[in-house]
Amino acid sequence: MNKKFNSTNLWYVKSSKIHGHGVFAKKSIKKNTRIIQYIGEKVSRSEGNKRSEERIKRYLNSNKTGSVYIFELNNRYDIDGSPKYNKARYINHSCEPNCEVDIIENEIWIQSI
Repeated sequence: MNKKFNSTNLWYVKSSKIHGHGVFAKKSIKKNTRIIQYIGEKVSRSEGNKRSEERIKRYLNSNKTGSVYIFELNNRYDIDGSPKYNKARYINHSCEPNCEVDIIENEIWIQSI
């Protein structure tokens, strides 16, 4: 993660009706601004697929809700964003999105559109 980049003045995490938590803007964000990096353990694609399948089975066989948090980085690697220090994992889907994913120098960034 780019240690010099600090975007926490742009967003915060709070309760959400969608999945319990969400990431919300603190203010209007200029187009093409890096908002937050999706971070976690870098794993092989096969390991990412294995973890995804295990988590889906776990949630389907329980009354709990949850997410998989595996994000494709490239053809060889995924990022397992399940650790709680990855605040980007709380970003929720929107039918009218205001941001998108951008892979920059082998890092996953959420960027404003």
